[in-house]
Amino acid sequence: MTQTSEAAAVVPQPPKPGRGGRRRVHRAWFVAAVTFVTIIGAAAFRSVPGLLIDPLHDEFDWSRGTISAAVSVNLALYGLTAPFAAALMDRFGIRRVVAVALTVIALGSGLTVWMTAAWQLMLCWGLLVGLGSGSMALAFAATVTNRWFTERRGLVSGILTAASASGQLIFLPLLSWIVERHDWRPAAVTVALAALAVVPFVWLLLRDHPADVGLKPYGATEFVPKPAPVPGAARRAVTVLFSAARTGPFWLLAGTFAICGASTNGLIQTHFVPAAHDHGMPLTTAASLLAVIGVFDVVGTIASGWFTDRFEARRLLAVYYSLRGVSLLFLPLLLVTPSVQPPMLFFIVFYGLDWVATVPPTLALCREHYGEDSAIVFGWVLASHQVGAALVAFLGGVARDTFGSYDVVWYASGALCAVAALMALVIRRRGVGVVGAA
Repeated sequence: MTQTSEAAAVVPQPPKPGRGGRRRVHRAWFVAAVTFVTIIGAAAFRSVPGLLIDPLHDEFDWSRGTISAAVSVNLALYGLTAPFAAALMDRFGIRRVVAVALTVIALGSGLTVWMTAAWQLMLCWGLLVGLGSGSMALAFAATVTNRWFTERRGLVSGILTAASASGQLIFLPLLSWIVERHDWRPAAVTVALAALAVVPFVWLLLRDHPADVGLKPYGATEFVPKPAPVPGAARRAVTVLFSAARTGPFWLLAGTFAICGASTNGLIQTHFVPAAHDHGMPLTTAASLLAVIGVFDVVGTIASGWFTDRFEARRLLAVYYSLRGVSLLFLPLLLVTPSVQPPMLFFIVFYGLDWVATVPPTLALCREHYGEDSAIVFGWVLASHQVGAALVAFLGGVARDTFGSYDVVWYASGALCAVAALMALVIRRRGVGVVGAA
């Protein structure tokens, strides 16, 4: 082959017009669609913890604090694994990391059906599912968005973030019905099968970089070569952490996101169903309400992505945290009856719109301040999110064992959200020239 022909083989060609002179849809949107489906399939494991607290307590006589401790290990590893997963994706590629992560999730969930001791719950659901889910965390969505899109990044990050809520919408009613009718073990098997079912889609349809198929990222004016694999994934993740930790915005973002995790995954996702069940609400009804939160979460997160492309991210965060805190302060008044009243439905809609609306502006601020390292920095910020979630997941169970109700946890989380709103306003802006360089 001549040098001319070799050069022609690697130079990307513009997409050919389709029939009628229309241009084809950019491949980036298909990659985003596969990522969306992958996150939906993996979301089954996110729907289970709140459904298992009462069944495991009844069968094994484990305290709610013990069960919540396993959930907190899961949530903490979900976050702490994320920055290393982002670096591993740079080293080994997105497809390999995600396929292995899904397999580990399936293994951990499937093994729980044979457990007889609390330490086995810690090992299977805490360690294995936590490590696997951490590699499927939002750093996955951030990496896909950063590699495949130059324009519409806020919208795409919002859509991919909403995928987890969409999975919750699909799996929560199904899994709650399985738990109520057939016990918790078939639900755990369902989670394992859902994770395994997604692996072929990831391996066959997902691509690591636009350069793999000779394309420019969506919205880019120039072809972007695929970077060489980056060795020393763990070292790079730690180096990026030390570099970011010397800046003020990192700690403010980590602090606000820790409160975000405490008031969502750690609180509502883990303890809303058992708290409602304490007041006589049927398990399937409480799980359905949590699933409806997922419906409005999709709307709110996609809208937040759209807002992030147009408005200042830190002000959006301040508004989101303020509204969430107000809604949580009213929740104890709404849980006094087993029936679903209009005020409860209003809370579900209001809170659902704000569930993970914080992700697109937080990701935008990471990208603004940390440029090419933003996916790894966001992974560490996500780690703080999950540490906050893990802490409240554990303390919520302890509070229920100690006080007989969750009221003190609702009020404390509402107050923390007010603190997060103030912290978001303190984050300084980068100059336009600096952002462009990043």
